[in-house]
Amino acid sequence: MEFIIDILVLLKNITVAFLVSWIHFFVPPRRKCVRGEIVLVTGAASGMGCDMILEFSKLGAITVAWDVNSQGLEETKQLVTAIGGKYYSFVCDVSDREQVKKVADQVRSQVGDVSILVNNAGVVAGKKLLELTDEEIERTMGVNLMAQIWTTKEFLPSMLENNHGHIVNMGSSAGLVGLSHLVDYSTSKFGVTGFTQTLNYELHFSGHDGVATTLICPSFVKTGMFAGCKMEYPLILPDLEQRPTVECIMQAILTNQTEIYLPRMVYTMVSLKHVIPVAAMHEIIQFFRAHKFMEPFLGRTSIKDSPVNTEE
Repeated sequence: MEFIIDILVLLKNITVAFLVSWIHFFVPPRRKCVRGEIVLVTGAASGMGCDMILEFSKLGAITVAWDVNSQGLEETKQLVTAIGGKYYSFVCDVSDREQVKKVADQVRSQVGDVSILVNNAGVVAGKKLLELTDEEIERTMGVNLMAQIWTTKEFLPSMLENNHGHIVNMGSSAGLVGLSHLVDYSTSKFGVTGFTQTLNYELHFSGHDGVATTLICPSFVKTGMFAGCKMEYPLILPDLEQRPTVECIMQAILTNQTEIYLPRMVYTMVSLKHVIPVAAMHEIIQFFRAHKFMEPFLGRTSIKDSPVNTEE
């Protein structure tokens, strides 16, 4: 009898969860206030990282920018200063665990405890597995995956102590459905997906309801990182413009959404992947010419501080 009661309670709770989710789909929850919050964004010297720094600054947050590109950090500073924002920047290679620890200590002493961490930094080599050097593979894993773990370990303890905070991790559609020429990149982003989802479970079941996680999985954004690449049938699965993508990401963060995939077609692709035969998935990939997406890859060639192309 107790088992039956537990099943009924489970079904009730699942139904409520679905109803709340549908309500939020049509009526987005109220945005939280981030005025005075200390927001740290990695890969903030350019691209989406820079845009997120600006958006948080407009909302009155104290922004902290990390990047390997010192010149880019200075350019971001000028943009934030122009709108009257409070800004700190630190040069840091987030793939280096010791650097992360050292610079995190500097942030705590000079700025304070970080309450919103946005792990945005990323790199891509754009080669097949056997074309990659060992150093390129280690770099991809270090920046795209391990860095998110190192920064979270540094800043999560104070969030737990205050039961207040937010961890935002940048995944990718390629971390949900892999692509040719992206073995290392997709592997690292699959890791980000697993890391963020599991972290969410840990926080939920430990009772820290004031600490949120958000997993961002966009398709390919026009930041220059995937320059030269073009998806077949862009009306179905388009490349994403940077500005609207950042707006969607900000909405997700400010409303504590747990996961967001962009564009919405990615939800369909992920669902199909889990319910259809692998051979059928091959046909879908063939239809979209997704296996050829990376062949014309040029990448971002203007950044000299990193040996591979950066997503920052």
